[in-house]
Amino acid sequence: QVFDAEGKDVTPHPLSCSDPRQGGLSAWSACFGAAVSALASSSSTQDSTCLLTTTETPLSETTEPGSQRDTAATLTDVQVRRKKVTEEPTEGGLDRRVDIYLSETQTLWMLDLPSVVVSVQSEDAGRVLERNKLYSDVCKSRAGSDRFVEKMMQTLNRATKNKEVQCDDVLVEEKGTMATSWDLFDSTNPSETQPTSGAAGRSRGMSGQSSRCHPSQEHPQAVAASSDRGKIALVHPAVTLARIQEEEKGRSLVMLTSEKFQQDLFFMERIVMGNIFQPKLAAYRQFPVLAEPDVTSDASGMVAAVKEAEQNELDKEKEDKEKQREGFTDPSAPSDLNNSPEEAVAPSLEQLWTFSCDLTRGHSVSSMAWNKANPDLLAVAYRACDFKDQKDSLVCCWSLKNPKWPERVFCCEHRVTALDFSLGSPSLVGVGLYDGSVAVYDVRSWEGAALLDSSHSSGNHSGPVWQLRWVEQDRDADGRKERLLSISADGRVTEWLVQARLDCTDLMIIKQTEREKLPGEEGRKKEAPLSQQAAGLCFDFHPKETHLYLAGTEEGLVHLCSCLGNRRFLETYRGHRAPVYRVAWNPFSTEMFLSCSADWTILLWHQESQAPLLTFHSPSEFVQDVMWSPKSPFTFAAVNESRAALWDLTASILNPTISCPASPGVPFTSVLFANSTDCLLLGDSEGGVAVFKLHNLAAASSDQV
Repeated sequence: QVFDAEGKDVTPHPLSCSDPRQGGLSAWSACFGAAVSALASSSSTQDSTCLLTTTETPLSETTEPGSQRDTAATLTDVQVRRKKVTEEPTEGGLDRRVDIYLSETQTLWMLDLPSVVVSVQSEDAGRVLERNKLYSDVCKSRAGSDRFVEKMMQTLNRATKNKEVQCDDVLVEEKGTMATSWDLFDSTNPSETQPTSGAAGRSRGMSGQSSRCHPSQEHPQAVAASSDRGKIALVHPAVTLARIQEEEKGRSLVMLTSEKFQQDLFFMERIVMGNIFQPKLAAYRQFPVLAEPDVTSDASGMVAAVKEAEQNELDKEKEDKEKQREGFTDPSAPSDLNNSPEEAVAPSLEQLWTFSCDLTRGHSVSSMAWNKANPDLLAVAYRACDFKDQKDSLVCCWSLKNPKWPERVFCCEHRVTALDFSLGSPSLVGVGLYDGSVAVYDVRSWEGAALLDSSHSSGNHSGPVWQLRWVEQDRDADGRKERLLSISADGRVTEWLVQARLDCTDLMIIKQTEREKLPGEEGRKKEAPLSQQAAGLCFDFHPKETHLYLAGTEEGLVHLCSCLGNRRFLETYRGHRAPVYRVAWNPFSTEMFLSCSADWTILLWHQESQAPLLTFHSPSEFVQDVMWSPKSPFTFAAVNESRAALWDLTASILNPTISCPASPGVPFTSVLFANSTDCLLLGDSEGGVAVFKLHNLAAASSDQV
């Protein structure tokens, strides 16, 4: 037995009963009660802060198996010495109340991380805010404060250590060989000799120098020897010379066909052409033309030559002005031009050069277009002069840096009828073909294949594509977007979707309208048309309202149409009696437009009037093309088969200001103004594009516009 300081019995008792005869819950309860009482008596000597009270329930409420197992499981950690129970528990001891006192030990801190943030509602919040404010003031005033001192100190350098590593010695080996004059000759001329027998090979194998310098396996034609004597024999000099020439020819061919050489040749050709056409290009760009003085031996002679050349140029200009005042002007110019005292010099044309080469000769120029981003790049469409030959067609891109050969050449399977450069993607050029298909080429590519082709599309035109345009229009969601549009002889105005392939949708189907009867046809019966669709030959979009466009038809009518989903004509202008070949809006006065036709006339229209304002007659020939000047609202140019005419409405409305006759048997086919200079381009039926300089053409003032 164990007694405490007060004399109480604190002897530990076993938690389980070892006597099976006492089994059951009553025996276990007795043992548990004794243990609890012992623990309570032993803990009475300590400072108790917690009281745990347990009350035993009747036997009927504690006989569940689960509760017994749970209670026993909680007491498995209590280890006591097993002692034999000498007294038996009684029924009264089961109802006894046992008090258990638990005390808390001292807290042991394993890790303490003080917080760097204080709550605003805490007691130390004011003190922390005050310290933070003082620290901020010190940081702001540290640069100019007396308490801030900047000092420098030098630290000690660490002691250096030397480390040595031993490696293997570098082995040096000397080798040498001996070569005879024959070996040197064979190695420098490997193609002049050939092996003919095994004896010669064995003799060369024995002489190690020759075999090492020139093995017979690599050069089977290196050495020629006789089989009977085993001696080396040389080849005839004529055969050697022929082989050398063949090898040089092969090397030259490889060099000429290399990409690097072709590129260098391309730039060199540009430089040479720039030197040859320097005066013409300077006149085209409106730069002063510099005369080249005669180079002399001394500096004084060079200065004198320069002064003499300048004086000769001034004298020549004075003579030209005097001749023009005396009446040596263009005979096609109207006589009333020189009546005005303000105009001392009559307008004239000066031919600078012609874009032409062997590829384009014998072809007719069908269309021309300037690049929207590069004003020096011109695209020209060529078609065969023979109408039956539809496959001999070209698209050439000319540059002002080389007027004698095109930069790019694209061969087309069918006759090219129209082309135009893109504005959003300046490297793309759209091409309309005679079979009704549309193709898109990339001028950056050296290959002649089309980037996109609609030849396999189900929406192709059933007739020739007579005109094609890239038009930038306003869209509600996407903003401004470029569209590729075409007009064809099948009467369709089509928009092409430039995506992975070319798909199309129709904007307008031009229907035939009832033609007004001419004088003397009132009594004739009306003839039923063979087709309800009218062939479209040309169109042009409004400079500002890009959803409006004019469409010229084979009936001689000009229709005003819209792209906003309305397939009806907004207006129809009747004035021509033959097919309309070209319509053109005025870029300055956007209510005015021109139309030319096969009825030998050019008509000036106003958008709000169905009758033409002015009529310009051509001398009994079809008017092929007409175009407004990009610099004057009163100037336009037109071409027919025999001449090109330049009209200035401020000077005369009866006769053209300048008239340029075509070469005999070479009619003009198209006309185009230069965008940045006062130059005019005329295409003919022999593949030439002549560039003319406009001189002394009156410029329109702002009040006239």
